[in-house]
Amino acid sequence: MDIGVLGATGLIGRAVVAEGLRRGHRVTAVTRDAARVPADRGGATWRVADAGDAEGAARAVAGLDVVVNAIAPGGDIPDQIAHAHVLPDTARALLKALERHPATRLVVIGGGGSLESAPGVRLLDDEEGFARVLTDVLHVPAAYRAVVLAHAEVLDLCRLSDRNWTYLSPSAGRIEPGERTGRYRVGGDQALPPLEGAGDISTQDLAVAVLDEIETPRHVQRRFTVGY
Repeated sequence: MDIGVLGATGLIGRAVVAEGLRRGHRVTAVTRDAARVPADRGGATWRVADAGDAEGAARAVAGLDVVVNAIAPGGDIPDQIAHAHVLPDTARALLKALERHPATRLVVIGGGGSLESAPGVRLLDDEEGFARVLTDVLHVPAAYRAVVLAHAEVLDLCRLSDRNWTYLSPSAGRIEPGERTGRYRVGGDQALPPLEGAGDISTQDLAVAVLDEIETPRHVQRRFTVGY
């Protein structure tokens, strides 16, 4: 399968590229900055394209069976907050580009703030409680809510489209490199209930979940969540 990974130089993007190659897929790693293409390409094909505009998005998706959008606002926390608009801007450009490639599947790695605590009630809708999660659990300022809202907007854009999309919301608060266990729990729109002793999912196991979904589609035009 020809799989493209946008945001391939980020933590999650790198993990998805590695997992795709591990399983024998043809992986195209996409970055908007040619200077970030590694000297050791590790078996991946690298493509330079800025998926934030129509022309770049068209280049990014050309010839691919599946496009994984692992793009996140880069830089430090203030920079991420200032550039949160990159997330919905990229989603709009990709969904537009995919109108010409209706068979190409889009898998978006998004945020968990739009998960529900009860039917129709998003975690981020509890502004006071979610602000505490941001500051006390994720150790980011309350203004990081702008990034969470941008991720939620991407989900809304997908739901309004008729493209072949899937949106993955990690249930864990932090996604960091760790062990590849190949084990995880799966849920739908509601956050997974915490299990005693279960921590945040690793980037490696998040990538396992992405490739499992690509190889065996179970959430077409739906959001799902994964966590330990």
